[in-house]
Amino acid sequence: MKELQQQVCEANLDIHRARLAILTWGNASQVDRESGLFAIKPSGVPYEALRPEQMPIISLESGRQIAGELNPSSDTATHWWLYRNFPEIGGIVHTHSPCGTAWAQARMNIPCLGTTHADTFHGAIPCTRPLRRREVEEDYELNTGKVIVEHFQLSGLNPLEVPGILVSAHAPFTWGTTASQAVTHAEILEEVARIALSTRNLRPAGPEAEDYLLEKHYARKHGKHASYGQAGKECAV
Repeated sequence: MKELQQQVCEANLDIHRARLAILTWGNASQVDRESGLFAIKPSGVPYEALRPEQMPIISLESGRQIAGELNPSSDTATHWWLYRNFPEIGGIVHTHSPCGTAWAQARMNIPCLGTTHADTFHGAIPCTRPLRRREVEEDYELNTGKVIVEHFQLSGLNPLEVPGILVSAHAPFTWGTTASQAVTHAEILEEVARIALSTRNLRPAGPEAEDYLLEKHYARKHGKHASYGQAGKECAV
């Protein structure tokens, strides 16, 4: 449990270091599926005050807090629902990073306009449908998770191939095999969102990347035939 709390605390600090969140506007979590537990940022605690032992521990089975003195993030139910329905993922990050949030508030997918995007996201970064009044008034955070899962189920997307989404009129969520990787995906989503905004300003009706270019770049970094990097080789730094 201590190691899990340490990793989650570090991921939350990385959100702040990467300038993906100001004040307390973001959270990270990580699940240990063997123990059936996940740790998450405490609600409303400034990043500079975070300590590993403060990370609340949540039951993956019930979604209830089972350890920790501080209240967990208000987004805990969203994280819980994603862990329950995306068994491939191990860490989740939620931020209100400016460019990603701008696309979410515009209620638009971030189109794949080039290879920078295609290196990580296998196609457009989707935006969910708006939550209905009843979904907001009753179990809002849980229903946020449900609308994310609904989008992936209806569209047939693979959460590992598209490791993030925009919640309509809200902000981005990203995930990965660990909280650390989820932070990396949040950084990439924000940069891709910024570049896409600039591209659309330069050429509003410009084309999206060709499918064959998207496939080439995604496959270079993902899957059994990936060729990017130095896997299996030592590299002096």
